[in-house]
Amino acid sequence: MDAHNWHGDRAHDSAARTQMAYARAGEITDAMRFVAAREALEPELIRAEVARGRLVIPANIHHLAGRLEPMAIGKVASVKINANIGNSAVTSSIDEELDKLRLAVRYGADTVMDLSTGKDIDAVRAAIIAASPVPIGTVPIYQAVLMGKELEELTATDLLDVLEHQARQGVDYMTIHAGILLEHLPLVYGRVTGIVSRGGSLHAVWMMHHRKQNPFYEHYDDVLDILRRYDVTISLGDSLRPGSLHDASDRAQFAELETLGELTRRAWDRDVQVMVEGPGHIPMQQIEMNVRKQKEICHEAPFYTLGPLVTDIAPGYDHITSAIGAAMIGWYGADMLCYVTPKEHLGLPNADDVRQGVIAYKIAAHAADIARGRPNARDRDDALSRARYAFDWNEQFRLSLDPERAREYHDETLPAEYFKSAEFCAMCGPKFCSMHHSRTIDDGIAAMAREQGLAAGELPALVEAANGD
Repeated sequence: MDAHNWHGDRAHDSAARTQMAYARAGEITDAMRFVAAREALEPELIRAEVARGRLVIPANIHHLAGRLEPMAIGKVASVKINANIGNSAVTSSIDEELDKLRLAVRYGADTVMDLSTGKDIDAVRAAIIAASPVPIGTVPIYQAVLMGKELEELTATDLLDVLEHQARQGVDYMTIHAGILLEHLPLVYGRVTGIVSRGGSLHAVWMMHHRKQNPFYEHYDDVLDILRRYDVTISLGDSLRPGSLHDASDRAQFAELETLGELTRRAWDRDVQVMVEGPGHIPMQQIEMNVRKQKEICHEAPFYTLGPLVTDIAPGYDHITSAIGAAMIGWYGADMLCYVTPKEHLGLPNADDVRQGVIAYKIAAHAADIARGRPNARDRDDALSRARYAFDWNEQFRLSLDPERAREYHDETLPAEYFKSAEFCAMCGPKFCSMHHSRTIDDGIAAMAREQGLAAGELPALVEAANGD
């Protein structure tokens, strides 16, 4: 099915139903068929999982009518990754953000979140949506606090107006921090790193100032009405996620999770697609428990996690500390992994940071797919291994997640075209390559088999013959 000639699904109908509504009515949409082809699954399975809530297809009706190529996040799909981009009050322009978008998509990001907090964020968002073939996510409260009012002056109407404005622009999924409640705030007292979610902290300040309940929680039905109108997937934000190992799996985190379970059910009652966001810093021994708890409390809704980082001591390398946790949490059942770049905790990522973050998370997601036993997940690994054993360097580069980097490292010391077929690399040289020696051993085993009148694959019989048994 051609990526740009598939759409329909009443994309221009202002009363269009959500993918979940269609699925529950027994209808397989074009978007579901497209997803089924991408995932090598039956369309009926996709429909059933969307209807059940275990699979989401983030596809705003306005983006769906444009460049969007539908994708799915959930139990039966491959593990996905998200890349965060966006300007800040300090740096970046529209062109820079579009460069980051193109780079993220080029290296395999399945979704991209525009987390802009600087100038011209409307224009930045519009340009990103227009240029993006992957779903775009946002955090609407970021724009709300830039409307000219002080945070404490914002009203529920202000928040809902921003949410609808972004939905009308074509945003496919939104992080809504509706689960942090006024009664949760005392549970944060005594944490090492407090509230590390930007959106969550903004809500907490508003609630503490007014001594009133979270307006997104109190007006949640209005939120759902807007999202349903445009088929925007709600990503329930984890405002109280731990920002350090010390704070992992504490009362605050799990109190909010209980509320997210309630909000998941309420969204499904309105046919709004839901995914639930998960923690950012967890020691390895707590990862499986966190996944099991989220899946149970949130009724198996797709789980979207930041990392998690499994240690706090490596600023500048948190794409590595988090990719370790991401691979593990993906193995245990998380459905989408939000990348972390080397600049995490330190500054706004540039284009190269985006590249490093995406590749680190493509590795983590792919490793998780293999561990989960996804059919054919290891085919590319086996093909690359065969190319490596055959010293087919160009095929190794082609099959790599980052072909340019693989070629660059090889050619630093052996740039001549002759070395693209040489049976060694710069590390081992011609005399110490173990795979070169292994091929010699293979040839010897085949010769021994012929001498014994055996096929080379008949190794047990060959060994017995060689031992004189």
